[in-house]
Amino acid sequence: MTGFETSAIFKLDRQGFNLRRGISILLVMLLPLVVLGALGEEKYFVSVALAALFTGLCDPGGRYSYRAPRLAVIALSGALLTALGYWLGAQAWGWVVLAAFVVTVLAGLAVTYGTHRFVAALLLNVWFLIALALPSAYRADGVHTSAWPQALAWLVGAALMIGYIGLMWLAGGRSGRQQTGAELLPGDTTPMPLSRKVIMYAVIRAVAVAAAVAIAFGLEVPNADWMPVAALVAMKPSLEQSTLVAAQRLTGTVIGATLAAVVLLGLDNKIAMGVILVVLGGLAGAIRAVNYTWYIAAVAGTVLIAEGLPHPTDLAEEARRIGFTFAGVGIAVVVTYLAGLLAKRTATSGRPPRSAAPAGHTGRL
Repeated sequence: MTGFETSAIFKLDRQGFNLRRGISILLVMLLPLVVLGALGEEKYFVSVALAALFTGLCDPGGRYSYRAPRLAVIALSGALLTALGYWLGAQAWGWVVLAAFVVTVLAGLAVTYGTHRFVAALLLNVWFLIALALPSAYRADGVHTSAWPQALAWLVGAALMIGYIGLMWLAGGRSGRQQTGAELLPGDTTPMPLSRKVIMYAVIRAVAVAAAVAIAFGLEVPNADWMPVAALVAMKPSLEQSTLVAAQRLTGTVIGATLAAVVLLGLDNKIAMGVILVVLGGLAGAIRAVNYTWYIAAVAGTVLIAEGLPHPTDLAEEARRIGFTFAGVGIAVVVTYLAGLLAKRTATSGRPPRSAAPAGHTGRL
């Protein structure tokens, strides 16, 4: 990696800062923290908060009549994955591994339906891995919860964000939120061919995630559930991503995981942890187009704090979580290397690539 590429990892584009979106996500995530805390139902906060965050990050912009149905699909899909994840989390580990593999393959193949659906599928894939791990965390903390109430909590969080987006659309004179060029074209639904290269890479990623899940659930290794989440966040979601973007994903994941471990170790008040989670979620929304490294760091920090929030631990446990995070990043490095070999083999095969991405496509999370 050249010096220019290294400096570019943290290069800022201040024009991409979106304060309005950041505040919107922060407010919608903060409301359930206050309400559920007052009701003594904090066990539903993670589902509600991440539903609001991920729904907000999936917003394609434009007229509300265009946005609402697409966000509703995200809400319903997330609710079904929530129920499945919470139910499978208490089942035999083989079913957990199989489900993680299938969901990750399907998320990878979503690239054929355009960038917007691809990003949404990746976020839902991340959430599914978290939902698989949360039941054991709640049990370790002596908290009883079940699949369908958590699925309903996800729907509530997504509905809050969809409703808030509608209010902001009306308040803004019914003008669609404009996307900047650096916003990764989230509204793009241009289809891509389902080529052998796309399928192979989706399967490679799924095998890597399934292997990490098998270690965490099959061997019943404490805190190993951070590994598949870190691996998925750090991995290139598509072969079209550049080396620089891959390095940004890896770097941001490590930063976010370190921050999450410090928060979980340094605080023993779950409300305070929840506030930090909300702030990081709002920050992720605001800086998405400012710098990809810091955006991934904010997302990784948010999801890993959410995963550890039900059962914060001591220094030794947090050290193990960081260790498993690095293991997940290592998996991402190996998969990225294999992806590079796959791309080179395709390029030298003498055939034109069948899966050329649409203009502007990056496949970023």
